[in-house]
Amino acid sequence: MQIDFQLERDAFGRLVLIDAEGQRHEGIVPVRAFPLSAPGEGLSLVGADGRECVWVDRIDALPAATRTLLDAELAARDFAPTLLKLHKVSSFGVPSTWQVSTDRGETSFVLKAEEDIRRLDGGALLIASAHGVQFRIPDVKALDRASRKLLERFL
Repeated sequence: MQIDFQLERDAFGRLVLIDAEGQRHEGIVPVRAFPLSAPGEGLSLVGADGRECVWVDRIDALPAATRTLLDAELAARDFAPTLLKLHKVSSFGVPSTWQVSTDRGETSFVLKAEEDIRRLDGGALLIASAHGVQFRIPDVKALDRASRKLLERFL
């Protein structure tokens, strides 16, 4: 794979892409095409205007310095705690407040609509909170019985 761009950070910490013609594109945002099913494949580097500047087939084919910059940026963008246990749900209608344990600690969030719970391949779920945080449940069957029972009311 021919790499015909460079990536760096500016004085404000924003990503800057320098393309093959030497043109600088500031405020670059990396966007994964398939963040859950194929996180290492298909990455678009999008400019501040919302247009794609560069398409990357495989992240692991990039030079180490470029990968390091992208990994740091993607880690912040792809923040998705894993839900480990449901403690309490305020009501079985929506909106409802959920008190949960995650791999990042205890928290609560508001579920606005039942459509904010998405089924993924292999029995996984993705739950979007009212504030846009995505909570993952890799395998519903791995949850304790009480958590599964609370969750089933929304599925």
